[in-house]
Amino acid sequence: MTQAYMNNPNAIILCIQDGSVDAERSNVTDLVASCDPNGKRTIFVLTKVDMAEESLADPNRIRKILAGKLFPMKALGYFAVVTGRGRKDDAIQTIKDYEENFFRGSKLFKDGVVKSTQVTTRNLSLAVADCFWKMVKETVEQQADSFKARRFNLESEWKNNFPRLREQDRDELFERARGEILDEIINLSQVSPKQWEEKLLNKIWEKVSTHVFENVYIPAAQTGSAETFNTAVDIKLRQWAEATLPAQSVESGWETLQSEFQRFMRKASDAPDHDDIFDQLKQAVVREALQRHSWEDKASEMLRVIQLNALEDRTISDKRDWDQAVKFLESSVKEKLKQSESVLKQLLGPSAKERWLYWRYQTELQAKRNSVKTEIDRILYSNEKHPPTLSYDELTTIRNNLQRSNIEVDNEFVREVWDAVYRRHFLNQTLGKTYDCRKAFYLYHQQADVECSDVVLFHRIQQMMKVTSNALRQQITNREARRLDKEIKEVLEDYSQDSEKKVSLLTGRRVTLAEELKRVRQIQEKLEEFIQALNKEK
Repeated sequence: MTQAYMNNPNAIILCIQDGSVDAERSNVTDLVASCDPNGKRTIFVLTKVDMAEESLADPNRIRKILAGKLFPMKALGYFAVVTGRGRKDDAIQTIKDYEENFFRGSKLFKDGVVKSTQVTTRNLSLAVADCFWKMVKETVEQQADSFKARRFNLESEWKNNFPRLREQDRDELFERARGEILDEIINLSQVSPKQWEEKLLNKIWEKVSTHVFENVYIPAAQTGSAETFNTAVDIKLRQWAEATLPAQSVESGWETLQSEFQRFMRKASDAPDHDDIFDQLKQAVVREALQRHSWEDKASEMLRVIQLNALEDRTISDKRDWDQAVKFLESSVKEKLKQSESVLKQLLGPSAKERWLYWRYQTELQAKRNSVKTEIDRILYSNEKHPPTLSYDELTTIRNNLQRSNIEVDNEFVREVWDAVYRRHFLNQTLGKTYDCRKAFYLYHQQADVECSDVVLFHRIQQMMKVTSNALRQQITNREARRLDKEIKEVLEDYSQDSEKKVSLLTGRRVTLAEELKRVRQIQEKLEEFIQALNKEK
C-alpha cells in the first residue's frame, strides 16, 4: 500500500528517520530511492536529534546524514527536528520553546556542523510547502506544453482533412440537423392540392387493385349475365366499404404522407451542398417520429360514409367521365394482363422463338405444362365464352390426349395450368370489350342494351377513390402534417437530452476530432490560467 502511494508521480515522499538509533540500518531509504531515484519529490527528516546528541560518539554522522551523504537516496532537502521531551502533558508552546532552546544551545548546530536552515519544524513546513508548489508548477507546465503540442497536431489534422468546415462538436451538429429536419417538414406545404390528390389516387389504387379484381370484378364477371353481375358487384362493394376499405384508405394516406416527407429528405440529400454527417441522425429521428404517429381514429368512420355514397352511384352522366372510366379500366386490365403473362412465362418456360434464337431450354415440368396448355387452347378456341372451371369430361379428355403422347398428368396439374391460361384468356376478352365500349356512351345514355357493366363498375370505383383522395388530402394538410411536425419536434427534444443517442448517431473522425480539439483547448486554457495564478501568487 505504501509503495502504491510512493510511486504516484504527484505525491511528495516525507522520509522520517529516528536519529536516536542507527538510521543507516533501516531499509526505508532504499525503498524511497527505488520509488524516487532522483529525489525530485523526497524530503528527509531526522527526528530526536536531542537524544542523538546526548549519545553522540561521531559528530560527522549527523552531518553526513543531513548533507545526504550517508544514505544512497537523494532528496530535495534534509531536516533535523525535535518534538519536545516526550511528556504527554506538555503544551504546544512548551514543545516549541524546548525545540528553540535546544537548537540555540546545541554545540552540534551552534558550531556550524549543520546549517541553521536545516533545523526546526517551521523550516520543515516551509520546505514541504515550497516543494509542493514547485512540483505543482512543474507538473502543470509540463501538462500545458503537452496539451499545446496535442492541440497543434489536432489543428493540423483538421486543416488537412476538413479545410472548409467549421469545427463543431456533437451538440452543435445536432442543432444544425434539427434545423434541417424541421425545414423538410415545412416543405410539405409546397405540395399543391392537385399533386396530393394524384399521389393519393395512385397509392389507393395500388392498395385496393388486387381486391377489386380478385374479390369484386372477376367473380362478378364470371357469373355470365349483366343482372347477376350488377347484383354481385353491389353486394361485394358494400361489404368491402363497410369492412376493410376505410382502413386501407387511411393506410394509403399515411403511406403517401410518409413517402412525400421522405422524398423531400432524399431531395435534400442529393443537393450539392449536402452534409452527409447528419444522414444517420435524420433517418433515426424520422423513423422514430413515424413510429409514434398514428392517424386519427375518426378518419375511418368519416371515409366509410362518403365511400358508401360514392359506390352506390351507378350513373355516368358525362362523356368525359365515361372516357375516364374506360381509360381506367383499360390501363388496369393491361397491368393485370402483364402480370398474368409473367406468371405463364414462369410456368411454361422459354417460348419456341427464345429456344431457337437464344438457346434456352425448358425443364421437363415446363414441357409437360406446354403440352397441357396446347390442349386447353383447343378448348378455349372452340368455346370463347367457356366458364371459369373445367368439367370432369374435359379433364378426362385432356389427360387421355396427353397419354397418347406418353405424358402422364393428374387433374391438379391440369387445373394449375388452366387457371393461368384461362385468366389470360379472360383478361384479353375484357380488353377487347373495353375497346368496344369506348364509343358506346351515347347508347348507354339512351339506355340501349350494351355490355359495358365493367365500365360502370370502374367508374364507381374511380369516383370513390377521387372523393377519398380529396378527403385524405384535406386531413393531411389540415391535421396530419402538423401532428407529424409536433412528433418530430418531440423526438428531437428527447434526442437532444440523450448523449448516448448523439454518440451513436453522429459518428466519424470529423466528429471525434472536433470534440477532442475542443476538449484539449479548454484544458490548455485552464492550465495556462492556473500557471498565471501561481506566478502572480509567488
